[in-house]
Amino acid sequence: MFKKATVVLLVLALATFAFGQKKNKAPEEKSVSGVVTDASGNPVPGAIVQLKNTKTLQVRSFIAKEMGEYYFQGLATDVDYELKADFNGKSSGTRQLSSFDSHAEVKINLQLK
Repeated sequence: MFKKATVVLLVLALATFAFGQKKNKAPEEKSVSGVVTDASGNPVPGAIVQLKNTKTLQVRSFIAKEMGEYYFQGLATDVDYELKADFNGKSSGTRQLSSFDSHAEVKINLQLK
């Protein structure tokens, strides 16, 4: 009888432990931020950063702040995005933010050439 009670308690303890585990959920939204710099590495305030949703082709823009920083939030996790910066006729290369990147916050710096 004691063995049966011990087995039952052990099974209940393991079941409680198994159901108590938290699963790592993928983020529902993501964000991207970074700094726009010139060819010398100096920040470029006022640069226009464009974020293009490759699924809908919607483009969002951000004017880089005093230290060249930009920020986009509320991005879908199942969409690829393209980023680029422009300022006074100079442009950065296009950078990709992939839906396969599972980070909730991604940092992508852009350099004008």
